[in-house]
Amino acid sequence: EQKCHAGPTNLITNNSAQRVHMRLKMLLALVVVLLASCNAVDRNNFKTCHQSSFCRRQRAVLPNKSQYTALLDTMSQSAEAGVSMDVRNEHNNILFTLQLVPLKDATLRVLMDEKTPLHQRFREPFAVLEANLNVQKFEVSKSGSSVSIVFGDTRAEVQAQPLIVNVFQNKQLIVSLNAQGLLKYEHYRNKLQPPAEEVGDNPAEASEGEHNPPEQDLDQDLPPPVAAVVDDEPDQEGLWEETFKGHTDSKPRGPSSIGMDIAFINSKHVYGIPEHADTFALKDTGSGDPYRLYNLDVFEYELNNPMALYASIPFMISHSQHGSAGVFWHNAAETWVDVKHLPTTDVVSSITGFFSGGSRGSDPAQQVSTHWMSEAGIIDLFVMAGPQPMDVFRQYAIITGTTNLPPLFSLAYHQCRWNYNDQDDVLTVDQNFDKHDIPMDVMWLDIEHTDGKRYFTWDEHKFPDPVAMTNQLASKGRKLVTIVDPHIKRDPNYFFYKENRDLDHYIKTKDGQEFDGWCWPGSSSYLDMTNPSARKHYMETFSLDRYKGSTLDTFTWNDMNEPSVFNGPEVTMQKDCLHPGLGVEHREIHNANGMLFHASTYEGLLMRSNYQLRPFVLTRAAYAGSQRSTAIWTGDNTAEWGHLKISVPMILSLSVSGMTHVGADIGGFFGNPDGALLARWYQTAAYTPFMRTHSHLDTKRREPWLFDRHTLSVIRRAIRDRYRLLPLWYTLFWENERTGAPPMRPLWSEFPKDETTFGLEYEFMVGSRLLVAPVLDSDATTVSVYFPEGLWYDTHDNSVYQGPDTQTVPAPPEKIPVYQRGGSIVARKERVRRSSALMRDDPYTLIVALGTDGTAQGTLYIDDEHTMDYRKGKYLYILLSYSGSQLVGKVLEPSVPDSRYVTKSWLERVVIVGLNDQPSKITMVTKGGGQVSLEGSFSKGSGRTSSRLIIRKPDINIAQEFTISLH
Repeated sequence: EQKCHAGPTNLITNNSAQRVHMRLKMLLALVVVLLASCNAVDRNNFKTCHQSSFCRRQRAVLPNKSQYTALLDTMSQSAEAGVSMDVRNEHNNILFTLQLVPLKDATLRVLMDEKTPLHQRFREPFAVLEANLNVQKFEVSKSGSSVSIVFGDTRAEVQAQPLIVNVFQNKQLIVSLNAQGLLKYEHYRNKLQPPAEEVGDNPAEASEGEHNPPEQDLDQDLPPPVAAVVDDEPDQEGLWEETFKGHTDSKPRGPSSIGMDIAFINSKHVYGIPEHADTFALKDTGSGDPYRLYNLDVFEYELNNPMALYASIPFMISHSQHGSAGVFWHNAAETWVDVKHLPTTDVVSSITGFFSGGSRGSDPAQQVSTHWMSEAGIIDLFVMAGPQPMDVFRQYAIITGTTNLPPLFSLAYHQCRWNYNDQDDVLTVDQNFDKHDIPMDVMWLDIEHTDGKRYFTWDEHKFPDPVAMTNQLASKGRKLVTIVDPHIKRDPNYFFYKENRDLDHYIKTKDGQEFDGWCWPGSSSYLDMTNPSARKHYMETFSLDRYKGSTLDTFTWNDMNEPSVFNGPEVTMQKDCLHPGLGVEHREIHNANGMLFHASTYEGLLMRSNYQLRPFVLTRAAYAGSQRSTAIWTGDNTAEWGHLKISVPMILSLSVSGMTHVGADIGGFFGNPDGALLARWYQTAAYTPFMRTHSHLDTKRREPWLFDRHTLSVIRRAIRDRYRLLPLWYTLFWENERTGAPPMRPLWSEFPKDETTFGLEYEFMVGSRLLVAPVLDSDATTVSVYFPEGLWYDTHDNSVYQGPDTQTVPAPPEKIPVYQRGGSIVARKERVRRSSALMRDDPYTLIVALGTDGTAQGTLYIDDEHTMDYRKGKYLYILLSYSGSQLVGKVLEPSVPDSRYVTKSWLERVVIVGLNDQPSKITMVTKGGGQVSLEGSFSKGSGRTSSRLIIRKPDINIAQEFTISLH
């Protein structure tokens, strides 16, 4: 039986027999992991809902038999805290406090906690930006057995018996809480002991037996426990102890799960709750497993199922022709979510067989009912009332934050492998990118670059001079990323382990000893990032004088931070381990563990440059709020067409859930892609926010030049197209920081009334301006593309399509179907160089795609691409508009010219597509300057090919206000 065990003496001992024994155990654990990496995921190593006792109990709740009543006569209100009242469980008379807080921007916060808990229940303190939450002025009215709270165009209605909370937007019911009566709130209780004769004659056995462990001193400031309440759970198995695959969870506080149903009214589609290798629009879970949110290290994950993966973001967005609404279930414990599509019905009527998996008949579904179940914590949820997709994105961003503007290099192309062999190997790969005329911005080093998996160190034989190596990359504008994982090798001679041991910074076992788990270094300890001292010490280790061999051009990758524990239950940490920093069990904080690690990495990179340079961090594990400090990738995928295909809905799910800087490993981490798959993967990845290739230690090398000439040519073009569009990506990420709008987004976010877009899985938008329909099937040379309303111009051959319509379009191996939306303007940089930094002062080309009304508009954001000076106003935000035969460029922000960023880039070319007639003359007027004539060439369209006007050499600074007129 593997328990949460400790023992610094396991490897720090003079007993050679013990050392040999532990090394054998380490070798065995690593062999098991390596063998697992050669095969598909073994689902038997991961729990089903039935094997999770709290999920089983929550799912057993019968609908429409709610035991909870709101006691309206206890209601109170304040301008700062909203409306509060007591709620009683009529079955056992336990009292709870219900709090409804109306927030600005059409958001309602709902909290429910035990009124007099035996132990204080945990409230996750890291995800929500509490300072951003401002209470909206509200009015309260009471009518019979209900209370109404009105704030702006939003109204919350509390029904007393049974307790139901309905949320209305513009008088339309959009979300209903506990409409099906599935609320179940397991209160803390004392464990009932069996009669003395059942445990022996010694009274001590009844009070101090193995099933009644000590309280761990987690409640030092709480009053003495209240009297015990009868434990009448019908399913007693797993209440106080639970075993899975030989691992026992001691559960010293007993059951504490919470669950509630949340219905999205007048809706057929819900999205979000990543991370799962499944469809974008969430499917019915029926009698199968719910979607699981529990950060886990899963090798070669299966496709099209609701198994938990590396990230857990409990955010869901509903969209229909009636509007959009969102829910954020603020809980970092293990969570399961059932989804059921129901036919049109009164939301408070009796609906039987809610999760029986029965047919919904021929009537169209008009309600999506979801059931959220978490192992611990309190009910703390946010309802975002929209009413449109962009409103929900903004509302969620206010709660949990947005992606800080990344440095431009991080939006360019990344080259990674486990592992590049040594310093010469790195520089040879770097040189080959130049030799083959392929741009590249970042080289990556995996765990083998370290001294025996000791992070913040180097293997001095393989990398004798890492500073010189990094400087060589930097001389071409390139960067280096090194890996820093959360498992710390238990070696008393390793500076980082010893320092943290001496400072008592590690996670503890349930018995208060230093936790010892197994990962890549073997026996490892894990930092308790809930401890501010541990975070500070970790951040300071990124300083150049501590992380020897790093430079300001070295950035960081946090992997395995679920956390991955090879010999732990479900390849992760035991739930009854302790985080002394907050005084909580790991079960309470598990899904936020990775976020604390990468957020500290981000802060450490900021600190090392005295807060002058933007960090770049990549994580595998994430929780709500992770977007504030990291990019993410979809984990250990496989070189198969199915994994390429599933990457699109996976990235979309993360994007709409706030994790906007996201991508999938090009070519698959496991396996060896052939040229056709690899080329199509590069084409797809060129239009996703994060573009990196990565592969397993045992795979064949797959640098582009190792493939045939045709494959190399396709890959080169895909990467170069990415660099041409970097101005668009950079602009979208700056707008994302401000508004929460994801750069890669579903079509329904731009066409919210077009029901055909609601179920699209494999098309997506880049901002509002490009539609991408990648080739995701083997041997395909055509793609069926749905074009929403308007004109759509092929970015490769200038053909034009009119929507709404579905067309089968040609997609030969060298082409990915990409279309610029009519009515948009896209800024490009056509002079592709070795890295994005070398393109900083290069000129822009504007592609003006006219809409059906003959107009177009776009924006362009410019700054120095890597410092924090943009926060001080050193940037340019330019509006580009075409109307009435005039193209106008004007700086919108900053409004004061003297504070703006000074760019050397100029306007080199303008291309206008969709113009009806050739102009007789083209002139340009600049602010403070005279009129000049410009040269242009016009190609008349025919058939599906659009007309095109190319205006050459305006040759003005892109920040200069101008008007180009067609006569």
